Amino acid sequence: MRAILAATLVAVAAPLQAQIVKVDGSSTVYPVTEAVAEDFQKAKNQKIKVTVGISGTGGGFKKFCRNETDVSNASRPILKAEMADCAKAGIEYIELPVAFDALTVVINPKNSFIKQLTIAEMKKMWEPAAQGKVTRWNQVNPAWPDQPMKLFGPGADSGTFDYFTEAVVGKSKSSRGDFTASEDDNVLVTGVARDVNGLGYFGYAYYIENKDKLKAVPIVNEKGQAVEPSMEAVLKGSYTPLARPIFIYVNSRSLAKPEVKEFVEYYMKNGAKLAREVKYVPLPDVAYKTAWEHVQKGKKGTVFGGVAEVGVTIEELLRREAKL
Repeated sequence: MRAILAATLVAVAAPLQAQIVKVDGSSTVYPVTEAVAEDFQKAKNQKIKVTVGISGTGGGFKKFCRNETDVSNASRPILKAEMADCAKAGIEYIELPVAFDALTVVINPKNSFIKQLTIAEMKKMWEPAAQGKVTRWNQVNPAWPDQPMKLFGPGADSGTFDYFTEAVVGKSKSSRGDFTASEDDNVLVTGVARDVNGLGYFGYAYYIENKDKLKAVPIVNEKGQAVEPSMEAVLKGSYTPLARPIFIYVNSRSLAKPEVKEFVEYYMKNGAKLAREVKYVPLPDVAYKTAWEHVQKGKKGTVFGGVAEVGVTIEELLRREAKL
Protein backbone atom coordinates (compact mmCIF):
# COMPACT_ATOMS: atom_id res chain seq x y z
CA MET A 1 0.00 0.00 0.00
CA ARG A 2 2.78 2.39 1.00
CA ALA A 3 4.64 1.64 -2.28
CA ILE A 4 1.47 2.34 -4.31
CA LEU A 5 0.93 5.62 -2.42
CA ALA A 6 4.57 6.66 -2.99
CA ALA A 7 4.30 5.86 -6.71
CA THR A 8 1.07 7.87 -6.93
CA LEU A 9 2.69 10.83 -5.19
CA VAL A 10 5.63 10.68 -7.61
CA ALA A 11 3.24 10.50 -10.57
CA VAL A 12 1.30 13.52 -9.28
CA ALA A 13 4.45 15.51 -8.40
CA ALA A 14 6.29 14.83 -11.65
CA PRO A 15 4.03 16.74 -14.06
CA LEU A 16 3.71 19.65 -11.62
CA GLN A 17 7.45 19.89 -11.33
CA ALA A 18 7.86 19.62 -15.10
CA GLN A 19 5.74 22.73 -15.67
CA ILE A 20 8.30 25.24 -14.37
CA VAL A 21 10.52 27.38 -16.59
CA LYS A 22 13.54 28.67 -14.64
CA VAL A 23 15.09 31.99 -15.66
CA ASP A 24 17.83 33.99 -13.92
CA GLY A 25 20.49 36.59 -14.71
CA SER A 26 20.60 40.25 -15.69
CA SER A 27 18.64 42.90 -13.79
CA THR A 28 18.57 44.95 -17.01
CA VAL A 29 16.83 42.21 -19.00
CA TYR A 30 14.56 41.36 -16.03
CA PRO A 31 11.76 43.89 -16.86
CA VAL A 32 11.31 42.49 -20.39
CA THR A 33 11.48 38.81 -19.37
CA GLU A 34 9.22 39.41 -16.37
CA ALA A 35 6.61 41.09 -18.62
CA VAL A 36 6.79 38.17 -21.06
CA ALA A 37 6.57 35.67 -18.17
CA GLU A 38 3.48 37.36 -16.71
CA ASP A 39 1.61 37.42 -20.03
CA PHE A 40 2.70 33.88 -20.90
CA GLN A 41 1.49 32.50 -17.55
CA LYS A 42 -1.89 34.21 -18.08
CA ALA A 43 -2.11 32.81 -21.62
CA LYS A 44 -1.47 29.33 -20.20
CA ASN A 45 -4.04 29.79 -17.38
CA GLN A 46 -1.19 29.58 -14.82
CA LYS A 47 -0.60 25.91 -15.74
CA ILE A 48 3.03 26.76 -16.50
CA LYS A 49 5.06 28.70 -13.92
CA VAL A 50 7.96 30.92 -14.97
CA THR A 51 10.37 31.99 -12.21
CA VAL A 52 12.60 34.98 -13.02
CA GLY A 53 15.55 35.66 -10.69
CA ILE A 54 18.05 38.53 -10.63
CA SER A 55 21.64 37.52 -9.92
CA GLY A 56 23.33 39.68 -12.58
CA THR A 57 24.50 38.53 -16.01
CA GLY A 58 27.61 36.83 -14.61
CA GLY A 59 25.72 35.23 -11.71
CA GLY A 60 23.06 34.05 -14.15
CA PHE A 61 25.62 32.40 -16.43
CA LYS A 62 27.17 30.62 -13.41
CA LYS A 63 23.76 29.01 -12.68
CA PHE A 64 23.06 28.38 -16.37
CA CYS A 65 26.40 26.60 -16.88
CA ARG A 66 25.64 24.46 -13.79
CA ASN A 67 22.40 23.38 -15.48
CA GLU A 68 20.29 25.09 -12.79
CA THR A 69 18.26 27.25 -15.19
CA ASP A 70 16.57 26.89 -18.58
CA VAL A 71 17.04 30.47 -19.72
CA SER A 72 19.67 33.09 -18.82
CA ASN A 73 19.00 36.84 -19.07
CA ALA A 74 22.14 38.67 -20.23
CA SER A 75 22.90 42.34 -20.83
CA ARG A 76 26.10 41.38 -22.65
CA PRO A 77 27.18 38.35 -24.70
CA ILE A 78 28.52 35.21 -23.05
CA LEU A 79 32.29 35.45 -22.40
CA LYS A 80 35.04 32.92 -23.15
CA ALA A 81 35.38 31.73 -19.54
CA GLU A 82 31.60 31.18 -19.32
CA MET A 83 31.61 29.36 -22.67
CA ALA A 84 34.32 27.07 -21.26
CA ASP A 85 32.28 26.43 -18.07
CA CYS A 86 29.21 25.54 -20.13
CA ALA A 87 31.24 23.29 -22.46
CA LYS A 88 32.75 21.48 -19.45
CA ALA A 89 29.27 20.79 -18.12
CA GLY A 90 27.96 19.76 -21.56
CA ILE A 91 25.58 22.74 -21.73
CA GLU A 92 24.80 23.94 -25.24
CA TYR A 93 22.74 27.07 -25.84
CA ILE A 94 21.03 29.32 -28.36
CA GLU A 95 21.73 33.08 -28.17
CA LEU A 96 18.70 35.28 -28.81
CA PRO A 97 18.83 39.11 -28.88
CA VAL A 98 15.56 40.44 -27.42
CA ALA A 99 15.82 44.27 -27.41
CA PHE A 100 18.11 47.29 -27.38
CA ASP A 101 18.81 49.20 -24.18
CA ALA A 102 20.08 52.74 -23.67
CA LEU A 103 22.50 52.46 -20.75
CA THR A 104 21.60 55.61 -18.78
CA VAL A 105 23.84 57.84 -16.64
CA VAL A 106 21.82 59.60 -13.93
CA ILE A 107 22.36 62.42 -11.45
CA ASN A 108 20.33 63.93 -8.64
CA PRO A 109 17.75 66.46 -9.98
CA LYS A 110 19.26 69.15 -7.71
CA ASN A 111 22.61 68.82 -9.53
CA SER A 112 22.77 72.05 -11.56
CA PHE A 113 26.33 71.85 -12.90
CA ILE A 114 26.37 68.68 -15.05
CA LYS A 115 24.65 69.56 -18.34
CA GLN A 116 26.27 66.77 -20.38
CA LEU A 117 29.11 64.25 -20.11
CA THR A 118 31.87 63.24 -22.49
CA ILE A 119 33.36 59.73 -22.50
CA ALA A 120 36.69 61.30 -21.41
CA GLU A 121 35.04 62.86 -18.33
CA MET A 122 33.37 59.57 -17.42
CA LYS A 123 36.65 57.72 -17.88
CA LYS A 124 38.29 60.19 -15.48
CA MET A 125 35.61 59.35 -12.91
CA TRP A 126 35.52 55.58 -13.32
CA GLU A 127 38.96 54.31 -14.42
CA PRO A 128 41.01 52.26 -11.90
CA ALA A 129 43.58 55.09 -11.57
CA ALA A 130 40.82 57.34 -10.13
CA GLN A 131 40.42 55.13 -7.05
CA GLY A 132 41.05 57.13 -3.88
CA LYS A 133 42.39 60.04 -5.96
CA VAL A 134 39.60 61.54 -8.07
CA THR A 135 37.02 62.10 -5.35
CA ARG A 136 35.72 65.64 -6.00
CA TRP A 137 33.78 67.05 -8.96
CA ASN A 138 36.30 69.80 -9.77
CA GLN A 139 38.98 67.12 -10.30
CA VAL A 140 36.99 65.85 -13.29
CA ASN A 141 36.14 69.26 -14.69
CA PRO A 142 37.57 72.48 -13.14
CA ALA A 143 34.32 74.30 -13.98
CA TRP A 144 32.47 71.97 -11.58
CA PRO A 145 32.27 72.64 -7.80
CA ASP A 146 34.70 71.48 -5.14
CA GLN A 147 32.21 68.97 -3.76
CA PRO A 148 32.56 65.23 -2.94
CA MET A 149 31.69 62.90 -5.82
CA LYS A 150 29.41 60.00 -4.79
CA LEU A 151 29.36 57.20 -7.37
CA PHE A 152 26.83 54.37 -7.64
CA GLY A 153 27.05 51.48 -10.08
CA PRO A 154 26.29 47.82 -10.74
CA GLY A 155 28.45 45.14 -9.10
CA ALA A 156 31.11 43.05 -10.84
CA ASP A 157 28.61 40.25 -11.68
CA SER A 158 26.60 42.68 -13.80
CA GLY A 159 26.66 42.73 -17.61
CA THR A 160 25.90 46.46 -17.40
CA PHE A 161 29.15 46.92 -15.44
CA ASP A 162 31.01 44.95 -18.14
CA TYR A 163 29.51 46.93 -21.00
CA PHE A 164 29.95 50.35 -19.35
CA THR A 165 33.61 49.73 -18.47
CA GLU A 166 34.30 48.46 -22.01
CA ALA A 167 32.60 51.51 -23.60
CA VAL A 168 33.94 54.16 -21.19
CA VAL A 169 37.28 52.92 -19.84
CA GLY A 170 38.17 50.82 -22.88
CA LYS A 171 38.45 47.49 -21.06
CA SER A 172 35.70 45.29 -19.62
CA LYS A 173 35.64 45.08 -15.78
CA SER A 174 38.32 47.81 -15.56
CA SER A 175 36.95 50.16 -12.90
CA ARG A 176 37.72 51.92 -9.65
CA GLY A 177 36.44 49.88 -6.71
CA ASP A 178 35.56 52.67 -4.28
CA PHE A 179 31.94 53.22 -5.29
CA THR A 180 28.61 51.97 -3.96
CA ALA A 181 27.97 48.76 -5.93
CA SER A 182 24.81 46.68 -6.12
CA GLU A 183 23.28 44.06 -8.44
CA ASP A 184 19.90 45.56 -7.53
CA ASP A 185 19.28 48.66 -9.66
CA ASN A 186 16.71 49.93 -7.17
CA VAL A 187 19.52 50.36 -4.60
CA LEU A 188 21.40 52.54 -7.12
CA VAL A 189 18.25 54.58 -7.88
CA THR A 190 17.74 55.26 -4.16
CA GLY A 191 21.41 56.18 -3.64
CA VAL A 192 21.46 58.84 -6.39
CA ALA A 193 17.97 60.13 -5.51
CA ARG A 194 19.06 60.75 -1.90
CA ASP A 195 22.43 62.41 -2.57
CA VAL A 196 22.77 65.74 -4.37
CA ASN A 197 26.35 64.72 -5.31
CA GLY A 198 25.32 61.27 -6.55
CA LEU A 199 25.92 59.86 -10.04
CA GLY A 200 25.14 56.35 -11.22
CA TYR A 201 24.33 54.24 -14.28
CA PHE A 202 21.93 51.41 -15.17
CA GLY A 203 19.42 50.31 -17.82
CA TYR A 204 16.97 52.80 -19.35
CA ALA A 205 13.85 51.08 -17.94
CA TYR A 206 14.94 51.77 -14.35
CA TYR A 207 15.50 55.45 -15.18
CA ILE A 208 12.04 55.76 -16.81
CA GLU A 209 10.44 54.09 -13.79
CA ASN A 210 12.13 56.65 -11.51
CA LYS A 211 12.44 59.75 -13.71
CA ASP A 212 10.53 61.85 -11.16
CA LYS A 213 13.48 61.50 -8.76
CA LEU A 214 16.45 61.32 -11.16
CA LYS A 215 17.90 63.31 -14.06
CA ALA A 216 19.37 61.57 -17.15
CA VAL A 217 22.60 63.08 -18.46
CA PRO A 218 23.02 63.68 -22.22
CA ILE A 219 26.12 61.81 -23.49
CA VAL A 220 28.40 63.40 -26.08
CA ASN A 221 28.74 60.95 -29.01
CA GLU A 222 31.64 60.62 -31.48
CA LYS A 223 30.08 63.36 -33.66
CA GLY A 224 30.22 65.81 -30.75
CA GLN A 225 26.45 65.80 -30.22
CA ALA A 226 25.11 65.67 -26.64
CA VAL A 227 22.29 63.11 -26.84
CA GLU A 228 19.78 62.18 -24.16
CA PRO A 229 18.90 58.49 -23.83
CA SER A 230 15.63 57.68 -25.62
CA MET A 231 14.11 54.98 -27.80
CA GLU A 232 14.33 57.36 -30.80
CA ALA A 233 18.05 58.07 -30.21
CA VAL A 234 18.82 54.34 -30.02
CA LEU A 235 16.90 53.64 -33.24
CA LYS A 236 18.63 56.53 -35.03
CA GLY A 237 22.02 55.29 -33.82
CA SER A 238 22.92 58.66 -32.25
CA TYR A 239 23.06 57.44 -28.61
CA THR A 240 26.55 56.00 -28.79
CA PRO A 241 28.48 54.29 -27.33
CA LEU A 242 25.95 53.44 -24.57
CA ALA A 243 23.23 51.76 -26.69
CA ARG A 244 23.54 47.97 -26.61
CA PRO A 245 21.66 44.78 -27.47
CA ILE A 246 20.35 42.61 -24.62
CA PHE A 247 19.83 38.84 -24.78
CA ILE A 248 18.36 35.63 -23.49
CA TYR A 249 20.32 32.37 -23.72
CA VAL A 250 18.33 29.14 -23.89
CA ASN A 251 19.71 25.77 -22.78
CA SER A 252 19.20 23.67 -25.93
CA ARG A 253 18.44 20.57 -23.82
CA SER A 254 15.68 22.49 -22.01
CA LEU A 255 14.00 23.08 -25.38
CA ALA A 256 13.02 19.41 -25.34
CA LYS A 257 10.58 20.39 -22.55
CA PRO A 258 7.39 21.69 -24.22
CA GLU A 259 6.87 24.41 -21.58
CA VAL A 260 10.33 25.91 -22.26
CA LYS A 261 9.88 25.81 -26.04
CA GLU A 262 6.43 27.40 -25.71
CA PHE A 263 7.82 30.15 -23.46
CA VAL A 264 10.65 30.95 -25.89
CA GLU A 265 8.22 30.98 -28.83
CA TYR A 266 5.91 33.32 -26.89
CA TYR A 267 8.92 35.55 -26.12
CA MET A 268 9.91 35.79 -29.79
CA LYS A 269 6.33 36.46 -30.93
CA ASN A 270 5.47 39.04 -28.23
CA GLY A 271 8.90 40.41 -27.31
CA ALA A 272 8.64 43.57 -29.44
CA LYS A 273 5.34 44.70 -27.89
CA LEU A 274 6.46 43.91 -24.33
CA ALA A 275 9.94 45.45 -24.79
CA ARG A 276 8.21 48.68 -25.86
CA GLU A 277 5.87 48.48 -22.85
CA VAL A 278 8.78 48.35 -20.39
CA LYS A 279 10.58 51.17 -22.27
CA TYR A 280 13.20 49.23 -24.15
CA VAL A 281 13.77 49.56 -27.87
CA PRO A 282 12.29 46.57 -29.70
CA LEU A 283 14.26 44.91 -32.47
CA PRO A 284 12.88 44.95 -36.03
CA ASP A 285 10.21 42.25 -36.58
CA VAL A 286 12.57 40.33 -38.84
CA ALA A 287 15.03 39.98 -35.93
CA TYR A 288 12.50 38.10 -33.74
CA LYS A 289 11.42 36.00 -36.73
CA THR A 290 15.04 35.09 -37.50
CA ALA A 291 15.74 34.37 -33.82
CA TRP A 292 12.78 31.96 -33.64
CA GLU A 293 14.03 30.25 -36.83
CA HIS A 294 17.41 29.84 -35.10
CA VAL A 295 15.61 28.05 -32.24
CA GLN A 296 13.71 25.77 -34.64
CA LYS A 297 16.88 24.96 -36.59
CA GLY A 298 18.90 24.50 -33.39
CA LYS A 299 21.54 27.12 -34.27
CA LYS A 300 23.68 26.79 -31.16
CA GLY A 301 26.36 29.11 -29.86
CA THR A 302 27.17 32.81 -29.86
CA VAL A 303 27.96 35.23 -32.70
CA PHE A 304 30.43 37.14 -30.49
CA GLY A 305 33.10 34.47 -29.97
CA GLY A 306 33.22 35.16 -26.23
CA VAL A 307 34.47 38.74 -26.61
CA ALA A 308 32.71 41.89 -25.40
CA GLU A 309 31.93 44.32 -28.23
CA VAL A 310 30.68 47.89 -28.21
CA GLY A 311 28.49 49.47 -30.91
CA VAL A 312 27.22 46.35 -32.73
CA THR A 313 24.12 46.94 -34.87
CA ILE A 314 21.25 44.46 -34.94
CA GLU A 315 21.62 43.99 -38.72
CA GLU A 316 25.22 42.94 -38.16
CA LEU A 317 24.19 40.54 -35.38
CA LEU A 318 21.67 38.79 -37.62
CA ARG A 319 24.19 38.33 -40.43
CA ARG A 320 26.71 36.50 -38.23
CA GLU A 321 26.90 32.75 -37.75
CA ALA A 322 26.64 31.39 -34.21
CA LYS A 323 29.37 29.07 -32.88
CA LEU A 324 29.79 27.16 -29.60
